[in-house]
Amino acid sequence: MHTVVAVKNLLVQSGASWVLWLLFALSAGSIAITVERWLYFRSKDDDVRALAAELDAHLSNGSIGAALDALRPTRSVGAIVARAGLKLAQRGSAAADKGMQSAIAAERKALEARLAYLGTLGNNAPFVGLFGTVIGVILAFEQLGQATGTAGAGAASQVASAAVMAAIAEALVATAVGIGVALPAVAAYNYLQRRIAAMLDDAETLSNLVLAYLATGEAARSFAVEPVHAVHRGAALDKPANGEAPHPEAA
Repeated sequence: MHTVVAVKNLLVQSGASWVLWLLFALSAGSIAITVERWLYFRSKDDDVRALAAELDAHLSNGSIGAALDALRPTRSVGAIVARAGLKLAQRGSAAADKGMQSAIAAERKALEARLAYLGTLGNNAPFVGLFGTVIGVILAFEQLGQATGTAGAGAASQVASAAVMAAIAEALVATAVGIGVALPAVAAYNYLQRRIAAMLDDAETLSNLVLAYLATGEAARSFAVEPVHAVHRGAALDKPANGEAPHPEAA
């Protein structure tokens, strides 16, 4: 019981104003992260169709170096992933695929940085505001108890009623502020998540283009080598064991 009284006295003394200041600070952090992520994503934007067409033209000509030069100026996620695959092109399509998957994982981690703050704030800011409201209600009933103990019956009723309504009205402000902080954070989180999904889809498009080129090149090389092996095997079967030229059969 003494613990409950001590906690009540602490909450009454602190009031709910600090909860509002906390929500304002959390909202400022949310705005800062949203602006920073928007600027970062903007630097990663690029015309993936034009980039894919240029990449396809270079790869169709078998010029990996020219393709790398075309991808080097851009900072887009797709270009970074395609470069990772082309740098491993000489080691085969499997190595290039692994390199591009690693690049996608690294880019996803960079894109999702600090987004957990927005998601957490969007889910919990209303509860922080509700906590301020609860403190305000406790303060209202504390004022009601004090007014009842110091005033007469009729005066106490009027004073208590006015005090409780004013205190509860002030307490509900904290809930409203909490909801007001949560809504922009949720909207920003969902928007940025959609941007991330779109950029990763673009990266997947370019990585599939690179893998298609490498697979086609490997198939072409295998078809070019196979007939040569077949000719050598046929010549080896026709050659006599003693190395002498075969004698024509008698008519």
